[in-house]
Amino acid sequence: MIRTIAGFVLLAVAAAPLAGQGRPPAGGRPPMEAHHPGSGRPGGPSGPGMGEDPLAHHMYAPELIMQHQGELGLTDAQRTTIAGAMKEAQGTVVDTQWKLSAEVEKLGKLLHEDRIDEPQALTQVDRVLSLEREMKRAQMTLMIRLKNALTPAQQQKLQQLHHPDQE
Repeated sequence: MIRTIAGFVLLAVAAAPLAGQGRPPAGGRPPMEAHHPGSGRPGGPSGPGMGEDPLAHHMYAPELIMQHQGELGLTDAQRTTIAGAMKEAQGTVVDTQWKLSAEVEKLGKLLHEDRIDEPQALTQVDRVLSLEREMKRAQMTLMIRLKNALTPAQQQKLQQLHHPDQE
């Protein structure tokens, strides 16, 4: 029974940072994926029974901007700014993901024991949660920078493209 509970906790902790990341591209995980209502990522609920995230109507995923760059009329300067923000975020996220994977592995070993050292396990949980926070902060930093790179008219156009039913 304890091993079952420990396994469930490990699975939940290990899956949490992965749930919001979407599909990995060839060669690694992206810093952000599109935010779709109901996806569990920015713009979707964060758990069972949760309503839509209010950020969905205010922030734009890099993929959405790239897919509609022609329609948005992005300038070369905007493309440079957006690409730079994406590269910076990706570097941060990749570094954090490596650290997070190592800390989750350590937590798994602690939870695998027949008798779990509670203070040690909770300290390790805090390390995992801290890295997850860093990951989310990097994602939000990117989304803020992307939105700030767009004009109000471009933001309105993205709003129409991404949420056509919200007119």
